Amino acid sequence: MQSPNTAQVRQILRQALAEDRVRQDVTTKALISQTLKCKASLVVKARGTIAGTEIAKEVFLSVDPGLKVTVLIQDGIEVKPGDVIAIIEGKTSSILKVERVALNFLQRLSGIASETTRYVQAVKGLPVIIMDTRKTTPGLRTLEKYAVRVGGGNNHRMNLEDGILIKDNHIAVLRHQKLKISEIVSKARQEASPQFKIEIEVKTPEEAAQAAEAGADIILLDNMNPEQMRRAVGLLKGRVLIEASGGITLENVRAVAETGVDRISIGALTHSPKALDISLELE
Repeated sequence: MQSPNTAQVRQILRQALAEDRVRQDVTTKALISQTLKCKASLVVKARGTIAGTEIAKEVFLSVDPGLKVTVLIQDGIEVKPGDVIAIIEGKTSSILKVERVALNFLQRLSGIASETTRYVQAVKGLPVIIMDTRKTTPGLRTLEKYAVRVGGGNNHRMNLEDGILIKDNHIAVLRHQKLKISEIVSKARQEASPQFKIEIEVKTPEEAAQAAEAGADIILLDNMNPEQMRRAVGLLKGRVLIEASGGITLENVRAVAETGVDRISIGALTHSPKALDISLELE
């Protein structure tokens, strides 16, 4: 899997450490001797998929390069309660200062990877890919989309310059100007650089057919029920990429995949996963 951009990651880590004022930890400064050393473990408390081990390691080392951080479980590995992800050795005060920031990244990213893994496993055996969306935590998109890849999913657009996606509100504005679906696709094709694929969100199989006829590359079936999706697939299969989105849950994702769509985009992968329970325990 492709690792996140190093420069972006370092900027994110700097902001997180500054936010928590780790170098001004008045509690640790008042109570813990600078000469005291210890060993700590990052311990898993629930089943899931790990993501962010190297991020957590970088957090510890950025505050104290003298710490020794040994990663025992790499990103992408499924874990169970009691598994030790990493061992940290060195100054006790350094470990305590940075504990929360390191855990925040590790728990959040592992939660996303775990949720993605559940969706990927739910459609196992079917020719469909699970994708994320831009519904990410502001400032953390690079890391959160990395966690999706760790969990076995694929990334949709990273940002607004990554591709053309004509959504419902774009369509509402242009329909007010009396443009039809086919005319909207044609307008995008004429105005945009040829390097970009054109994806458009549609509400009905009929709209999907019109968009494909006009030259769209990807048709996004928005909040359609399985019957509507099957009709759309029957009209479009083999001509364009077909994506399902809206209202996708773990309970219905396999039924959606069985309609024959090529990919399924799911905002819940990044906007509402449960953080994986991980703790730091001092020895």
